[in-house]
Amino acid sequence: MTLVVGLGYVGLPLAQVAVRRGHTVVGFDTSKRVVDNLNAGISHVDDISDEEVATMTAAGFVATSDATAIAQATTVVICVPTPLSSAGGPDLSMVESATRTIAANLSPGTLVILESTTYPGTTEEVVRPILEEGSGLVAGTDFCLAFSPERVDPGNETYTIENTPKVVGGLTPACSKKAETFYSGLTETVVVAKGTREAEMAKLLENTYRHVNIALVNEMVQFSHELGIDFWDVINLAATKPFGFQAFYPGPGVGGHCIPIDPNYLSHRVQEQLGYPFRFVELAQEINTGMPGYVVRRIQDLLNQSSQAVNGAKILLLGITYKADISDQRETPAEPLAERLLELGAEVSYFDPHVESWAVEGVRKETDALAAAAAADVTVLVQRHKALDLEGVTRSARRLLDLRGVVEGDNVHRL
Repeated sequence: MTLVVGLGYVGLPLAQVAVRRGHTVVGFDTSKRVVDNLNAGISHVDDISDEEVATMTAAGFVATSDATAIAQATTVVICVPTPLSSAGGPDLSMVESATRTIAANLSPGTLVILESTTYPGTTEEVVRPILEEGSGLVAGTDFCLAFSPERVDPGNETYTIENTPKVVGGLTPACSKKAETFYSGLTETVVVAKGTREAEMAKLLENTYRHVNIALVNEMVQFSHELGIDFWDVINLAATKPFGFQAFYPGPGVGGHCIPIDPNYLSHRVQEQLGYPFRFVELAQEINTGMPGYVVRRIQDLLNQSSQAVNGAKILLLGITYKADISDQRETPAEPLAERLLELGAEVSYFDPHVESWAVEGVRKETDALAAAAAADVTVLVQRHKALDLEGVTRSARRLLDLRGVVEGDNVHRL
């Protein structure tokens, strides 16, 4: 039996694939609401519909908050969140709590896999001792331990768990082999790392690579605007080179759990263990977190052209999620953008077909994007959703600040 701990945007899709591949799957979560809803066929994850949850339950999937179910598992996969702590490193409290629960119910011969993103060394230095102390068993001898970084990309219909290569790194070669065998039944390709630390570092390299390159284009788009250069055209031109270049695109910042959060785990670890900064990450963080402020300055410039102040101006934000075509608002740059505009006295509203309510106090929800754009002094395209009528909005808007480089018109101003 496979038991997945944490039924969020990583754990639930993993459980779905395991069910589809014929595994007996139990999902463990401490949230009674999540457990009750899943058992009733109700999904809380963008990529999985209610119908798909119902199909899972019909195939035998059960969600539970009863930790004794762990004792029956042959494989336990930890998929709990690792948010950024106030100290700048990963908050491992949920990993530690999940691991203690597993330890109290761990059976000999079980394979335990950590998928939660964290700094190199977590599997061996944090998870292993908790499991060993709580169970009385020895990792690598009585049970197997491995790390396998999650590579879930919410909203991506092309690359899924089943066709995205899976990296695994075990505490011992035998642990690696057992983890490889498990994931080979779920995914097309499994890549074995030398160990847990290499697998942990691979995840951070992937996201740091994106973080740094997004910061590069975010800085370049700013001075390109000052120089009168259409940087969106520049990117399209550079992208015609068939080798040595990958296109990254500017925007209002970075969001989600991975890009704005994960590189900081590594930066924190380097500073803590080695005593010096990871300069690329710190600079990238400075640039990317500064983008909402830059967008506000661009809005101010547009209003100044009509001798209008931000104070009292009506600003419409189109699309407030961190990524297109999903409802996930984690770390969305739309939040600091809205907060800064409110601080300056603007009347801020938003339209997003994927978001019923937004926790930013003082922002009004719009139900008609075209009417709202016609009434706004500045409409800001923050996130490009397929469901948005961009042509209609462009026609309706007095001024449209396009942060995604996707629309054109006499009233359009690109980031």
